[in-house]
Amino acid sequence: MERLKYGPENADITYIPHNYDEHLFDSGEVVLNYATTGPPDKPAIVLIPGQTESWWGFEKAMGILSDHFQVFAVDLRGQGRSSRTPGRYTFDNFGNDLVKFITFEVGRPVVVSGLSSGGVIAAWLSAYAPPGMIRGAHYEDPPLFACELIPAFGPGIRQATIRTFELFNTYLGDQWRVGDWEGLKKAVREEFPASFLMIFETYYPMGPEPPQNLKEYDPEWAKAFVTGSVGASCDHARMLSKVKCPVLFTHHFSRVDEKTGNLMGASSTQQVDQVEKLVKKAGHPFTRLSFPKMGHSMHDQDPELFVRTLVECEKTLPTEKEIKRKGVFSESG
Repeated sequence: MERLKYGPENADITYIPHNYDEHLFDSGEVVLNYATTGPPDKPAIVLIPGQTESWWGFEKAMGILSDHFQVFAVDLRGQGRSSRTPGRYTFDNFGNDLVKFITFEVGRPVVVSGLSSGGVIAAWLSAYAPPGMIRGAHYEDPPLFACELIPAFGPGIRQATIRTFELFNTYLGDQWRVGDWEGLKKAVREEFPASFLMIFETYYPMGPEPPQNLKEYDPEWAKAFVTGSVGASCDHARMLSKVKCPVLFTHHFSRVDEKTGNLMGASSTQQVDQVEKLVKKAGHPFTRLSFPKMGHSMHDQDPELFVRTLVECEKTLPTEKEIKRKGVFSESG
């Protein structure tokens, strides 16, 4: 059996060039890779990828966004060219990495937009980042509650994506230590029904080599979600009750199977209802937009719609100047 091993230590077989220059930010514990575009006199936005996505997942949207924003797209720890940190893939660590990045690399209040797990991290930042750091947060089809082992509301990860993550960790292994791509393909084809297999192959084409996004991914991320360690100290209901800024939630395709209770999609309508209730109870505006025919990643599937949605949202937010009067970036702070 051929064993593959991808990651920063095997950069020559792992990475490919992209349309934007890449830069490194050293937080002390991790080195975060990122790309940036757009003029500094525009509002700043930080784009947060989902699980198995690197910064270049936003590449289609970045050029359009740069007409309206100074754009920063990051690789989270364990993805892309950023550091691998065995045993330390948690929402608290992802969030604190970005707090440091915004503080020392961006240096001013930002809008944050995160897809999927990145949307959970956007929620973390909207709740736990220092005051005056986050102008507003876009949660792009996040699995809020739905990626918890024991969610307060609705189906959890055991009724959603857990088998995919189990297979990633079993056949690829932490830091690609197993690297059995052929075994993974065989297991997926044997275990998944045809309807789910088609969706799986949309994101992870099963060719002779792993797709580029999986090459740049530490499968220990998957184990962190399977075991629940990723959010062991990050209860979603508690987090959402602490939100400190306006929120935009875009909810995409979603369906709960009536017979099994299994969730197709990132979160159920009822779970989004609870997110809205908690954010509004915390005293902040909540805008909810439903796109029932949209795939998981709007920024990839329809980048122009993604940008229009963000631009319209940004117009409603407190200005950077207003936010800077108090908080982490204030001149008196």
